[in-house]
Amino acid sequence: MILTVTLNAALDITYKVAALTPHATHRVGEVVERPGGKGINVARVLTALGHESVVTGFAGGPTGAVLREMLAPLAPHDALVEVAGNTRRTVAVADDATGDTTQLNEPGPTVTPGEWTAFLSSYDSLLRDAEAVALCGSLPPGIHVGAYAELVRRARAADVPVLLDTGGEPLRRGIAARPDLIKPNADELARLTGSREPLRATRDARRRGAHAVVASLGPEGLLAATPDGTWQAEPPEPVKGNPTGAGDSAVAGLLSGTVTGLSWPERLSRAVALSAATVLAPAAGEFDALAYEELLPRVTVVEHTTGTPGK
Repeated sequence: MILTVTLNAALDITYKVAALTPHATHRVGEVVERPGGKGINVARVLTALGHESVVTGFAGGPTGAVLREMLAPLAPHDALVEVAGNTRRTVAVADDATGDTTQLNEPGPTVTPGEWTAFLSSYDSLLRDAEAVALCGSLPPGIHVGAYAELVRRARAADVPVLLDTGGEPLRRGIAARPDLIKPNADELARLTGSREPLRATRDARRRGAHAVVASLGPEGLLAATPDGTWQAEPPEPVKGNPTGAGDSAVAGLLSGTVTGLSWPERLSRAVALSAATVLAPAAGEFDALAYEELLPRVTVVEHTTGTPGK
């Protein structure tokens, strides 16, 4: 099975309005609620690809109960650890007039030392059956900034490939623990390395400790610096829709390719096609299956043949 960790899970709420106007009262045309958080989105995509997936992290309070109730009919197995605090909500206001989305993210429950200890015990147990693990998203209050570094070290000790998808100081600390793969977006990569030039930044991130780096470049696809080479993978054409969750689907594609033994170009093609097909789907954690099958063989993967970084 593939294990995904969402320390700051959320109940995602989307309001759709005709037009978002500051300081005005709005009539909401549609409300959509879904279990959310990056790792939960990743697990749902993995399940749709035919993998057994398990989600862990924290859930608590009335919102946590709703999240788990909504997660139950979905295929990912729920191994979330109960906390006393209330699981956060994320509120997205989708503006039909412009196509833009305004996001409001709550901080999440404060996790106590005892709750963190209980999570670590559960995490170690789950690693015994894991083919790979993804550590995804922000940290809730109460969790120390080096938490992901600790989880990376535990996965490496269990000989489980580990992917880290976070940003800021948790990424900086986590990369020093030498994860097998990190997947920052362009802004996260620039903040980590101080460089806005993607190729230079991905290589610098590898020197900081990551075994491989796959950077999300938005419509330009993915750039990967690995021990086997450096590649850029791009979708065949731009796609319009809701980009929420596209990066999570890319993570699912990379994990799927890892556990099935695909080459790096094949992993990148799968990740890019899934990401584009997610933009065409109505919500994070889902992708347009027909679009994915059509896009996959048309993803362009180009190798950078000079100056490939060493291991």
